[in-house]
Amino acid sequence: MSHDVTSTIAANMRAIAEAQGAIFAAGTDYPAGTQVPPHSHDRHQLMHGLSGVLMVSTPAGHWIVPPEHALWIPAGCTHWVEMLGAVRMRSVYVRPGDIAAQDSPRVLGMTPLVRALLVEAVGMANRPEEAFRDRLVAELLLTEIPRLPEQPLALPLPVEPRLLRLCRAFIAAPDARASLDDWATRAGMSRRSLSRHFRTETGLSLDHWRQQACVFAALPRLIEGEKVTTVALDLGYDSPAAFTTMFRRMLGETPRAYARR
Repeated sequence: MSHDVTSTIAANMRAIAEAQGAIFAAGTDYPAGTQVPPHSHDRHQLMHGLSGVLMVSTPAGHWIVPPEHALWIPAGCTHWVEMLGAVRMRSVYVRPGDIAAQDSPRVLGMTPLVRALLVEAVGMANRPEEAFRDRLVAELLLTEIPRLPEQPLALPLPVEPRLLRLCRAFIAAPDARASLDDWATRAGMSRRSLSRHFRTETGLSLDHWRQQACVFAALPRLIEGEKVTTVALDLGYDSPAAFTTMFRRMLGETPRAYARR
């Protein structure tokens, strides 16, 4: 990480810690591959990329944040960030107690209104003469953020050591051909016990979790321009069509359409 990026991250952290009022907004542009090391802050954060894709990780799981989405990060949550491509990040930091807050990270669908308010909020510190208007922007943000819809772009991790080991191995080398029987054997559980424990710990079925893990593995490669066929076969899908069907079900569009956008 370059000295300039490191200095920018440190300055942002200081500004967040020193912020007054219900909200504080900041914008930073990051080059591809930038990694923000593990940290937390005393405010809730709504993180949004005007362009580019973010991958945010916590000890409990991973979250992908494509354009048109945002990530809610509760105050005190340790997280680290990787930029999958160049990212124009805009974030608003909310003082606890000023908003009805979720207690775990969540990917949210952005609306044009919240996106516009966030961009406006970034410039508020430089417009002291517009204090009344800025208060209205802040109040509307606090009203609209809880209305953003949650999106299925989380990859939660189980706590149970056997399941966690299997999940980490799958993330390192995703393979859509892996069977439930294989996982059950490696975990030393019956199929039924594995399925029950996995859903209890992650909130997802094993099949759904593995599909999301494949999406997480595919997104950076698609963004870099790799062919859909290559990505699909590398992930263990029998054909590009099978991969495309899964991808469309998860993200609402085909891999080619997503990569173009």
